[in-house]
Amino acid sequence: MSSLNAARPWVFSGVLVTFAALTACSKQEAPLQGNQPIPVTVVTLQSQPVTLTRELPGRSTAFLVAEVRPQVNGIIAKRLFTEGSLVKEGQPLYQLDDATYRADLNSAEANLARAQATLITAQQNAERSAQLIKLDAVSKQDDENAAAALRQAQADVKAAQAAAERARVVLGYARITSPITGRTGKSMVTPGALVTANQEAALTTVQQFDPMYIDLTQSSAELLNLRKALARGALKASRDLPVTILLEDGTHYAHPGKLAFSDVTVDPTTGSFGLRVVVPNPDYLLLPGMYVRAIVGDGERQDALLVPQQGITRDQKGHSVAMVVSQDGKVEARMVKVSRAIGDKWLVEEGLAAGDRVIIEGLQKIRPGAPVQATEAGAPPPAGAQPQQKQ
Repeated sequence: MSSLNAARPWVFSGVLVTFAALTACSKQEAPLQGNQPIPVTVVTLQSQPVTLTRELPGRSTAFLVAEVRPQVNGIIAKRLFTEGSLVKEGQPLYQLDDATYRADLNSAEANLARAQATLITAQQNAERSAQLIKLDAVSKQDDENAAAALRQAQADVKAAQAAAERARVVLGYARITSPITGRTGKSMVTPGALVTANQEAALTTVQQFDPMYIDLTQSSAELLNLRKALARGALKASRDLPVTILLEDGTHYAHPGKLAFSDVTVDPTTGSFGLRVVVPNPDYLLLPGMYVRAIVGDGERQDALLVPQQGITRDQKGHSVAMVVSQDGKVEARMVKVSRAIGDKWLVEEGLAAGDRVIIEGLQKIRPGAPVQATEAGAPPPAGAQPQQKQ
C-alpha cells in the first residue's frame, strides 16, 4: 500500500510533463499554420483588342414616306388599290373623273392639227416665192412676207404642241399614281369625294419599309468623351462596325445595321443629338414607330485590359479595389479605375497592367500581405489542394 502511494507522485508528475510537452508543441505549430500559403485562383491579365460599344434607345422610321395628294381638281371615280397592300412606283392609286381634261386634250390636239396645216401652206408659199424672186417675178417685199409667214407658222406649231402636251399631262394627273414603292396606309377618301389640287389633307400615305431607319439619341457628354479618347489615341475610329438591333422584347434582330450619319446639332432641351442607322427589313418585322435599342460601336481599343467582375471589390469609401498576387507570392491591394462592363468583365482604365495576377476566388480568406498559393483560372488544381469556393 505504501509503495502504491509512493508511486502516485511520479505518475502525476509524468502527466504534467506530457501535458506541458503537448502544449508547447501546439504553440509551436500555430505560427506554422498561419504562415502557410492560402490557395487562391487568379487570372493573369493580358492586353487585347476590344470593340467598345454603347447601347442607345431609338425608334424605327420608314426609309421613304410619300403623302399622296392630287395635282388637279376632280371627283374620285375609283380607288385602285387595297389599303395596306404593297404597291410599286407608278402604280395607279386613284382615278378622277377626267372627262373635262380629256376634252381639253382633244381641243389642244385639234389646234395643233390646224397649226400644222397652216405650216404646210406657209412652207409651200415660201418655197414658191424663193423660186420667183430669182426670176424677178415677185417683189422682194412679197418674198420677205412669205418667209415671215413660214416662221410664224412654225412658231404656232410649237405653241400648239406645248398646249397639247400640257393638256396631256393634266389628263395624266387625273390618274393618281404612287411616287414610291412601299406599303399603303389608310385611304382618307372614298369614290365620289371632291379633291382639289395640292390640298392639305393627303389621300393616303405610302411608306417604304425595306430598308428601315433607326433614329437613336446619344448624350453630348458621351460624344465629348469619345472625341477626347480618339484625340489622345486611346481609341481607333470604327464607323464601319455593324450595329446590333435589340427589339422591344429584348431579342436580337436578325439583320445588322449600319450607321448612316450623326446629327450636327445638340437638342438644348435634352442635351442629346441624333444618330441614324440603316437596317435591312426584308420580312417587314420592323414597323414605323417601334421602340428599339441599338448597340453601336464607339471605337476599337487595341491594348485593353479586361478583369472578371468578381475580381473587383469596393472598400468602405466606395473605391474599386483588386487583390493582386505580387512577385513574392503575397497579396497586394490595388486601387483601380474601371470605366464600363463588357460582358462579365470590367474594362480597366488605371491601376493594373498586363501580366498582373488578379485574385478572383478565395477573396474572403486573404488579407494584404498574406502569402498565397495561386492557381490560374481554368488550370487543374495542384495535387492535394482543397477546391475553392467562388466568392
